[in-house]
Amino acid sequence: MNNNKLYIVMVGLPARGKSTIASKLKENLVKNSIKTQIFNNGDLRRKLGPENTSYPEFYDPKNREGVEFREKIALINIKRATDYLKGTGRVAILDATNVSLKRRKKITELLTDHAILFIECINDDEEILKASIDRKVAHPEFSHLGREAATRSFRQRINYYQSIYTPVEKETNFIKLDSLYNKISDEEVSDDIPYYDRIRDFLVTDTVKNLFLIRHGETYFNLQNRIGGNSGLTGDGKVQAEALAQSFRNKKVPVIFTSKKKRTVQTAFPIKRLQNDCVIIPLEEFNEINSGVCECMSYEEIRRKTPHVYLSRKEDKYNYIYPEGEGYVSMKERVDRGIKKALYLSSNPQNIMIIGHRAVNRMILSHFLYRRKEDVPYIYVPQDKFYHIVATQDKKLFQLKKYNL
Repeated sequence: MNNNKLYIVMVGLPARGKSTIASKLKENLVKNSIKTQIFNNGDLRRKLGPENTSYPEFYDPKNREGVEFREKIALINIKRATDYLKGTGRVAILDATNVSLKRRKKITELLTDHAILFIECINDDEEILKASIDRKVAHPEFSHLGREAATRSFRQRINYYQSIYTPVEKETNFIKLDSLYNKISDEEVSDDIPYYDRIRDFLVTDTVKNLFLIRHGETYFNLQNRIGGNSGLTGDGKVQAEALAQSFRNKKVPVIFTSKKKRTVQTAFPIKRLQNDCVIIPLEEFNEINSGVCECMSYEEIRRKTPHVYLSRKEDKYNYIYPEGEGYVSMKERVDRGIKKALYLSSNPQNIMIIGHRAVNRMILSHFLYRRKEDVPYIYVPQDKFYHIVATQDKKLFQLKKYNL
């Protein structure tokens, strides 16, 4: 067995992040001069298959014709992967569901020349699954169906795969990955797996090529020095949003994540309008800090009406929690979850944008950039500049950039 070459076999139900993981993994390996190729069964099926394979019964295990065709696709890609590693290729990634024990046994029987590593992607977060399905049904193969019909069709497809799903557990070499939180829940490696440390490190690392972190434009509450609430943009705030849109019009921004507060969504709309293909995804996790009994109050009112709050927060701003609200320390978990969702749902684009709030953006920055906890509440987050963040295994970049007003 050649110790310098490797088959990686993706495993998991549809819409669990397999292709995103495979794509990012390939990119990472290639950057390190490790020739890697992906062999995706879905792409080949759409190329060689019947005109319409979107209907769910095509994936019914009892549909003999569908089963035979999908097996044919799998064998073609197995052969292509084998040929690739016979040449100059070093890693071949088989990207398919591969959820049945029968399929994985067949793969193991046919691929005997190099080591095999199974990577099983698991994610049962219903909100993420729904968002992933929404992205899936936007594919041209569902264009003949309405959104609701396409969603029902895809969920039934998942059900068919679920009926034959046997989790990876007896294979010689495997990693079970929570694909939302980048956590390895189980692993077993009995053979000498090439590049294993590199692969494992990548799987548990948050990576982003270009993240543009923006604070919403000026609001009426900003003018009054009030906190929280759901204030809209002022005239100047709308001018800021339009200026941002112009600054990004020559950059492809496929997805903009916002909070569910209208000031962030209002800031996102002009940017989306100047993009060819862009979606706005509001996430509750990016909502501004909940200031509880002090919500909608000005800092002067807090100092005057609730001096105990004012003084206690001033003493330890990071760990202080507003009565009936939250603090930096208690919002960390939800903001981290929002970052994981954004990276998961972005499906590996070159550019990701998050439009948030001052406290939330401070927490996002601290996620990628080491800061002492006590310093996080004082990170500079202006309304006329944005942060450009690159965070990979090989590169860390943080730039504060001014946009033209």
